[in-house]
Amino acid sequence: MARRYFGTDGIRGRVGHTPITPDFVLRLGFAAGKVLTQSTNTHSTRPRVIIGKDTRVSGYMLESALEAGLSAAGVDVLLVGPMPTPAVAYLTKALRLQAGIMISASHNPYPDNGIKFFSEEGEKLPDAVEQAIEEELERPMVCLESDLLGRVKRIDDAPGRYIEFCKSTFPSQLDLKGMKLVVDCAHGATYHVAPWVFHELGAEVITIGNQPNGLNINDGVGATAPQSLQQQVIENRADLGIALDGDGDRLVMVDQAGRLYDGDELLFAIVKDRQVRQQLQGGVVGTLMTNLAVENAFKELAIPFFRAKVGDRYVLEALTQRGWYYGGENSGHILCLDKHTTGDGIVSALQVLAALKYQQCSLSEWLGSLSLYPQILINVPTPQGFKLTDSAPVWTVVKEAEQDLQQQGRVLLRPSGTEPVVRVMVEGQDKGKVSYWAKHIAQHVIN
Repeated sequence: MARRYFGTDGIRGRVGHTPITPDFVLRLGFAAGKVLTQSTNTHSTRPRVIIGKDTRVSGYMLESALEAGLSAAGVDVLLVGPMPTPAVAYLTKALRLQAGIMISASHNPYPDNGIKFFSEEGEKLPDAVEQAIEEELERPMVCLESDLLGRVKRIDDAPGRYIEFCKSTFPSQLDLKGMKLVVDCAHGATYHVAPWVFHELGAEVITIGNQPNGLNINDGVGATAPQSLQQQVIENRADLGIALDGDGDRLVMVDQAGRLYDGDELLFAIVKDRQVRQQLQGGVVGTLMTNLAVENAFKELAIPFFRAKVGDRYVLEALTQRGWYYGGENSGHILCLDKHTTGDGIVSALQVLAALKYQQCSLSEWLGSLSLYPQILINVPTPQGFKLTDSAPVWTVVKEAEQDLQQQGRVLLRPSGTEPVVRVMVEGQDKGKVSYWAKHIAQHVIN
């Protein structure tokens, strides 16, 4: 049975349109409450679930709907307000809860929103559990009797708890004294925690993107729009810039010259340091989007590398299956399972900073030998019901491109799991060929 609502990162869409409507989210809360509590063991009278959200104005409405649905299913609810997605994952496990729920559309603009779930271990839900929730959604919602309803309370010290957790992932023998950092919070969920993490570790911190108003999340700031960060790093003569996305699970960084580093490069920086210090166990998991130059660089270091499907949930599954710790996506999702159960932009930044402190060099020096292949990604809007597999002319052009690029490049087409687009990616050593084939293939998808 194909899933109707869950994509690669929970349920996401435009607010006011199915499925991101109050009535659906109410039923989703009830369905999730029934499924999640049936699949976990609890010694308390009622199971407990935590709800966090980013800074979108629609978060208030969706939080109330989820809270009502969970309570109707007999689940106690803990509210933490605006908090990063990885903070919800951490608190779910730390507080021994049965599940965690995050209201966020991550890097999307404010008219969108979504719902993400975490298991009691602070990990993304397996596909089977998401399928069970969808099946429960097809059944009637029957509210429990009043004496069985869940209760709701707020956790006021959640930001402080998470700040201390993030700091604990940075080596105790190191500090950030003498470093000037520009931190871009994307007007999102990290606005009241990220600056304090780096400040309390000793850095001089200049913060941008830390004035959310419910409508400006990811708007010209953050990991998906790092131009402001690049400018601020240069103007303030900072050592590094750190850009997070709206819910705090993505990371990109900028060096003192304003040069941008994506998730592929930052993952390589972390893993290379671990290997040099003999702290690396096993290999690394990337995705189908990981730059070919990074895969080749890992091979040169004799580090095993595996490509998973796109989506940090699939990177996590591949890491778990192999018993490895490190993986990520070029978009900035980085997993360091020796530090956290999920991707965390702040924690990932701390691992990069720790590597630079250990190696006593700058980011550009540490990654000087790595040169990414030109890669072009074009998002092609598609109508509802569009099936890429049925577009024979597109695959004819893809075959032509692959023959032209030969072993010096790749072509990847995939439907997005979070929005109605087909992502066309072409990479290779010849920038001219990459640009030509990306545009040519995208044009055939449209037609």
